[in-house]
Amino acid sequence: MAIIETEIRGSVAVLTMSNGENRQDLAFARALRDALDAAEADRAVRAVVLTADDDKAWSTGVDLAWLMQAMREGRQADVRAFMFTMNEVFARLLLMPVPVIAAITGHAFGNGAMLACACDFRFMRADRGYFCFPEVDISIPFLPGMVGFVRKAVPQHRFTEMKLTGRRVTATELAADHVIEAALPDAEATRAAACDFAATFNKKRAIFGLHKRRLHQHIIDIMEAEDRPLIEALDLLA
Repeated sequence: MAIIETEIRGSVAVLTMSNGENRQDLAFARALRDALDAAEADRAVRAVVLTADDDKAWSTGVDLAWLMQAMREGRQADVRAFMFTMNEVFARLLLMPVPVIAAITGHAFGNGAMLACACDFRFMRADRGYFCFPEVDISIPFLPGMVGFVRKAVPQHRFTEMKLTGRRVTATELAADHVIEAALPDAEATRAAACDFAATFNKKRAIFGLHKRRLHQHIIDIMEAEDRPLIEALDLLA
């Protein structure tokens, strides 16, 4: 089975992460980037929905087992390639000239939560799944660009709390803070709501893309100016 499955439903491209808990490694990053590229290349697509097929997880973030093995083996090039490719994914989402809607059907942890924040809109199931940034507990820092695109989705007071405590928050809390458009009863309802919302869009790509670029260009600039040298300077052997 492919890491990312794509289904075209009318004018909506539904991208389904289909790799269990969708822990992120280099193969995942490349597959998602390529799926987004293909959706953007299809001129009939007017919106994208990003969802998952696991019963419990949407994406639980970086595959720490893969990361630790790469570090033990000194595969710095693979880790750098993963980080750069995920930044390409985040940039694609920030600048894609069609709306990207996350249908969060389970846990979104760490880089998974960041992936949702890079999307334009979010829906989340309320019966199962948490949204959190556990990096403070596992000694992984946010890159500067990550701070930028999470801030666009999460109010500062909630982001500060989540970033510094690692606390898991619920869909109900996220709905109250307008991080998500709605908290839905279950996974099926979440996907349906996201797809219905996506189907309402029929914007011209040129103006929609320009609006997104002007909204997010400062984040792209941070990713290029600050993230890139930090990733390039990464030394797993230190």
